[in-house]
Amino acid sequence: MFYKRAKMYNEEMNRTIIVALVVVLALLAGYFFLFASKKSTITNYPSSGTDIVAFGDSLVEGYGASQGKDFVTLLSQDIGKPIVNLGVAGDTSKEGLARLNQLDSYYPKVVILLLGGNDAIQKVPPAQTFENLANIIVNIQSRGAIVLLVGVRGGVLSDPYASQFKKLADTYHTAYVTDALSGLFANKQYMYDEVHPNDAGYAILAGRIEPVLKSLLQ
Repeated sequence: MFYKRAKMYNEEMNRTIIVALVVVLALLAGYFFLFASKKSTITNYPSSGTDIVAFGDSLVEGYGASQGKDFVTLLSQDIGKPIVNLGVAGDTSKEGLARLNQLDSYYPKVVILLLGGNDAIQKVPPAQTFENLANIIVNIQSRGAIVLLVGVRGGVLSDPYASQFKKLADTYHTAYVTDALSGLFANKQYMYDEVHPNDAGYAILAGRIEPVLKSLLQ
C-alpha cells in the first residue's frame, strides 16, 4: 500500500512539474514574441548607423557624478561600445532643438534622447515642450537612427509629462524608458542635489536604460 501511494505521489509530482514547465515555456515564448513584435514596430529598427549618441541636458552631461560615473559612461562600459555624449547642462527642449546640427558629425544608429526637465523647472508650457521634442525625434529619425526616448517627471506632486511622453513614443514609434528617475528624487542616498543624481543614482539610471539599449543593438 505504501509503495502504491508513493508511486501515485511521484506520478502526480511529475505531472505537476511538467505542467509548470509547459506554462513557463509558454509565458517565455509569449514574452519573446511580443518583445520581438514590439521591436519590429520601432522606426528605423534595425538601423544601419554606426554611432550611439546620448543627446540631452545635464543628466546626459552627468552633472553631480564623479569622473566616469555618469550614466552615459556606465552604459558605454556595460555594452562595450563608445557612446558620444552630447549633453549640455541647462538645455531646454528648445535649445536642444536648436543644436541638432551637432549630429551632422556622426552617423547615428541609436540616439538616447533625454530632455524636458529644464522645461518643467522653467515652467515652459507642456504643449511647447512636447512639440519641440516631437520635432527633435522627427529630425533624428530622418537620419536613419532609432530614438530611445527617456521620460522625466514634469512635477513633484503630479506628473503632467507621463502621458505626453507615452504619446510621443507611441506616435513616433520610438523605444521608450518611462520616468527614468522614479524613486530617486528626495532620496539623499541617490541624489547629488534636488534634481541631479549622485553616482548611485546615475548607476540606477544606467541600469534602467541598458536593457532597452542592448535590445536595439541586436
